[in-house]
Amino acid sequence: VQLMESGGGLVQAGGSLRLSCKVSGFIIDDYVIAWFRQAPGKEREGVSCISSSDGSTDYADSVKGRFTISSDNAKNTVYLQMNSLKPEDTAVYYCAAETRPVLMNMIWVNYWGKGTLVTVSS
Repeated sequence: VQLMESGGGLVQAGGSLRLSCKVSGFIIDDYVIAWFRQAPGKEREGVSCISSSDGSTDYADSVKGRFTISSDNAKNTVYLQMNSLKPEDTAVYYCAAETRPVLMNMIWVNYWGKGTLVTVSS
C-alpha cells in the first residue's frame, strides 16, 4: 500500500496549488481519502476528505470556500485544489486513508503518505 503526495511548493499569498495523492495497493472506493496538514510547531489537523464511493466530501472550517477535494477513480488519485492561499496554510500536507470520514482526529486512519510541503509567502 502506498499513498504518494505531489504538487507542493512555494506560492505567494492569494495563489493556488493542486495537490495529488496517488494511491496504490487498494482502490480509493474502499476508503475515505483525507488530507491532513501539520504546520511547524503545531499538531496535525484534518483539512478535507472524500468518499469516492458516494462523492461525499467534508472540509475544515478554515478552508471552506477555498479548497476543493476531488477524485479520479480511473487514476486512483485524489486531488486537493487550493485557492486563495494564505500564509497560515503553510504546512506539510499528508494524504491518508481512513475507514470513516473524520477530520477531527486520526484514529480512523489506516495508511499515511509521506507528505508534501506547501509554503505560502506573504
